[in-house]
Amino acid sequence: MEIKVCGPGCASCEKTQKIVEAAVAAKGVDVTISKITDFQEIARLGIFSTPAVIIDGEVKCIGNIPKQSEVESWLKS
Repeated sequence: MEIKVCGPGCASCEKTQKIVEAAVAAKGVDVTISKITDFQEIARLGIFSTPAVIIDGEVKCIGNIPKQSEVESWLKS
């Protein structure tokens, strides 16, 4: 499973990454988490508001900080 956290590095983006990491740890799933900070790459993914979370190519949230329980529900055990 691959998770991409998209954002320029603002406080909201950093918080989103920490929530994603906590959810992954809580679920105990094997994933690769990458951070995308380049605006052109983010735009190529179809994202125009950050933070955003993409899991296995599917955009799960755009423009808001997800709750940890929400992220956990997106993860396959």
